[in-house]
Amino acid sequence: MKTITLQDAAAMVPAGATLMIGGFMGVGTPEPLVDELVRQKTGDLTVIANDTAAPGIGIGKLVDAGLLRRAVVSHIGLNPETQRQMLAGSLQVDLVPQGTLAERIRAGGFGLGGILTATGIGTIAEEGKQRIAVDGRDYLLEPALRADFALVHAFIADYLGNLSYVLTARNFNPLMAMAADTVVVQAENIVPVGVVSPDHVMTPAPVVDYLIARG
Repeated sequence: MKTITLQDAAAMVPAGATLMIGGFMGVGTPEPLVDELVRQKTGDLTVIANDTAAPGIGIGKLVDAGLLRRAVVSHIGLNPETQRQMLAGSLQVDLVPQGTLAERIRAGGFGLGGILTATGIGTIAEEGKQRIAVDGRDYLLEPALRADFALVHAFIADYLGNLSYVLTARNFNPLMAMAADTVVVQAENIVPVGVVSPDHVMTPAPVVDYLIARG
């Protein structure tokens, strides 16, 4: 695990990259890192996230700046700009049921090819998907999700990269930290090794590649 600046962290992300970004309506999103991506105008991005938040909040900032090509989300949030771009055809939005989204990310993190779920059977969500019968019940095959980068927000990180989250800001962050080639963490507090009890480590250091230095 390496400690880097905010500017260098954003500069690692090339145009056209696929990002997983933690957060639920912006709660648990690494806001300064999103701000820096906007400042550096990193575009043509695919974002995998729970939602696109709202204008001026979290992933909504990337939407406002026109930096997204595709969003894979469970809903668009309270974001009329996402809706406008989606209807205009400038932003592809793939809507995935929230539980299915979480499990597809989990599958990606654990090296699985996908999941079987009954959610969406007989609806438009089934279009183009393979149906598989198991013990007399039909399921849809949903492929695993992985990303080039996971942009993770944590409450506490130690200098090895062990992470702990707080309350609902945890949301998708631990799953995404397991499902990306490169994991970049922004923590509200960075503490010496040993301060975070092993029982409180929610994301272990070996999966963290970069920790953004404070200041």
